[in-house]
Amino acid sequence: MLEYIKSYLGSNLTPGSAGNMLWAFVYIALIFLGLSVAVIAMNWLERKILAHMQVRLGPMRVGPHGLLQPVADALKLLLKEDIMPAEADKLVFWLAPLIVVLAAFAVFTVVPFGPTHAVTDMNIGILFMLGVSSLGVLGIVMAGWASNSHYPLIGALRSSAQMVSYEVAMGLAVVSAVLMTSMNAQGTGTLSMIGIVQAQQQQGVWFIFKFFPLGFMAMGIFAIAMVAETNRAPFDLPEAESELTAGFHTEYSGFRWSLFFLAEYSAMIAVSSIAVTLWLGGWLRPFPNLLGGPLWDLVFSLAPGLSFLALGAMAAFNTFRMPRHSFFRVQTVGLALFAVLLAMIGVLMLAPGVRERVQDIFWFCFKVAVFMYLYIWYRGTFPRYRFDQLMRVGWKVLLPAGLGVLILTAIVGVLV
Repeated sequence: MLEYIKSYLGSNLTPGSAGNMLWAFVYIALIFLGLSVAVIAMNWLERKILAHMQVRLGPMRVGPHGLLQPVADALKLLLKEDIMPAEADKLVFWLAPLIVVLAAFAVFTVVPFGPTHAVTDMNIGILFMLGVSSLGVLGIVMAGWASNSHYPLIGALRSSAQMVSYEVAMGLAVVSAVLMTSMNAQGTGTLSMIGIVQAQQQQGVWFIFKFFPLGFMAMGIFAIAMVAETNRAPFDLPEAESELTAGFHTEYSGFRWSLFFLAEYSAMIAVSSIAVTLWLGGWLRPFPNLLGGPLWDLVFSLAPGLSFLALGAMAAFNTFRMPRHSFFRVQTVGLALFAVLLAMIGVLMLAPGVRERVQDIFWFCFKVAVFMYLYIWYRGTFPRYRFDQLMRVGWKVLLPAGLGVLILTAIVGVLV
């Protein structure tokens, strides 16, 4: 057994490609745990960032600077009564949120956080990603239909029409990126997610800058489509409460209701990971070809540890800014402990051997974090679209634009 565990440690393959099921399970567990923590962090960050954009404080009562607010929300949802409508189709009502969550989580099977940091490397990774992510529509339709109520059904149909419409433009943008992988000496492309990142490294350019502005336009189309695909503002009609009846989750409560939003945040991270992989070099650090050599490798490998030390310094600075009052004693101590924890993680990441292993994951997560910030920025900036405007953008703007970019990419690729 020990030899089976050690046999993978020197491998240059993903656990799935190496056939090591134990390490594949370890990777799955780490992704599930990391994704759950990321959703909790995103929940807190969204509320705090939106509050600062609107000159408010956001959560402040539960834990230092409201850090424990997501934990309190999770406990509240777990303790709330789980109500099921009397006339609902109980089996379908129960399965719907599970399908939505599983579809969002399953995409991460092929997402590469590094050259070997993925569950597996499929030669049809892009097709797998598109197919699995589309299954979320099925869960949403099931949720609206199983409630046996007109309003959830209308909301589910509204959401499914929106998601299907924008998947077409998203698919065209993805095919444009796949075409760019074939611009090599062999003239062969790849559908592997790891292969796409390696193609960007070999060609010496991130695909967002490939055949400029075609690569930039393809990523722009994908970026808009992925916001609509995840039902986020300004395309959040399925979750509108102010001017429309909320959609597929109207009849859900408690834990099952929270599963829909766990799936939403997980899907946001998933599509952001796909965009980073296809157009922003995946795990590659900035300028890997231009700024090469041992010195630059050392400089960029220090970035993860220094980033956490900087976050720890910010937390420590805010600790000293806390009011000197007995009411804030617990919050002050908690924030100080959080600063120490961040500093300890930073020191660990600066250790030789560790910094080389984690920098791929750091750069990948950093790029994904930029997209997650943009999600919050959109929500705090743009007004919500009407449904006819939303469908017009999908079918009359993004679809022709995606088709045009795909054709031009093919023509330029042949000519070059």
